[in-house]
Amino acid sequence: MSYARTLTRVETYFAPPPPRQWERLTSEAPVSRIRETVRRGRDEMRERMLGRLPDDLCGARVLDAGCGAGQMSRALAERGAEVVAVDISPALVEIAARRLPEALRAQVDFRAGDMLDAGLGRFDHVMAMDSLLYYRRRDVAHALAGLGSRTRDSVVFTVAPRTPLLMAMWSAGKLFPRGDRSPRMVPHHPAALAAALRAQRAPGRLSDLGRVRSGFYISQAMEYAP
Repeated sequence: MSYARTLTRVETYFAPPPPRQWERLTSEAPVSRIRETVRRGRDEMRERMLGRLPDDLCGARVLDAGCGAGQMSRALAERGAEVVAVDISPALVEIAARRLPEALRAQVDFRAGDMLDAGLGRFDHVMAMDSLLYYRRRDVAHALAGLGSRTRDSVVFTVAPRTPLLMAMWSAGKLFPRGDRSPRMVPHHPAALAAALRAQRAPGRLSDLGRVRSGFYISQAMEYAP
């Protein structure tokens, strides 16, 4: 499945109204015990990714690629960054804009669209938390090469890790018809992604930042320094 086809599937899944469980998961509302572990995992991953950036981002232009409900955008703005927050789902962008405190609104430019759109401009940093989970290796490499070509410092992102359990679930999932519209995560190995970037003739270095696992949430943090 190409990048464009996968993007369309993600857009359809998060079309208005967005999945109710997603809006609730990304709020402070009470959730089930299982979803609470996912919420904690996402919070931990966000902090891990933010740890790769300076505490003071005043004067920096940062892309929140796949901003979702806006938690990363808010954290970046609180550090002083000028943030472009983009997501393929207008419904999620609306939620993110609504939740952003008034005092930070001048710092965040919310947009609905493709995170790879070159018209978004150039950046000092790019954060892409869980927005590349559904793409094949070649498409992830293409996305990183494109983002990296417009980024001064680095692209910090996450993918689904290639673990035996996730690979078994992924392989089994391909054997059965899906009863919903949700896209399927594609597990990756850091070495394979590095090879795919070389095949794209993309300069720079790919670094493994480690995994976060909390209940049903598991994600691999990485950094691409072009």
